[in-house]
Amino acid sequence: MDARPEAVFAVLDNPLRLGRHMTKPSAMMLGGSMRYRLDAAEGRAVGSIIRVDGSVLGLSLSIVERVIERHPPREKIWETIEEPKLLMFGDYRLGFEVVPDGPGSRVRVFIAYNLPRTTTGRLLGPLGAPVYARWCLSRMIAVAREARAGDVV
Repeated sequence: MDARPEAVFAVLDNPLRLGRHMTKPSAMMLGGSMRYRLDAAEGRAVGSIIRVDGSVLGLSLSIVERVIERHPPREKIWETIEEPKLLMFGDYRLGFEVVPDGPGSRVRVFIAYNLPRTTTGRLLGPLGAPVYARWCLSRMIAVAREARAGDVV
């Protein structure tokens, strides 16, 4: 990417921007959408709580995450702290790493997840979770590309 690590980190550090792919109905969201509720630190501090809830196919979904590592402008990791109510994933850990690469940056995003414990999750998860995880990570990379070389942080 053409932007400095500080600019890329600033873009990725915003949960509302990073998770916006889930806030609008889409085929991958099966027509549903999610809403973010942030604490006073807005998901930008270790210990910060991020709540996400919504519905898909008439089913209520919810996630509660906590930021567990944050080292600007290098990396951030967060994980679920309650059993998520999701179709494709059970508990998970998600994060990104930004490293200098010449005048720009290189970004690595990752997710480690368990399948849901529900009957529906055990049926949908094995096939749907890898596809959904790739989609989420590709959306995160797309957000990282929004950082530009001239961005001020």
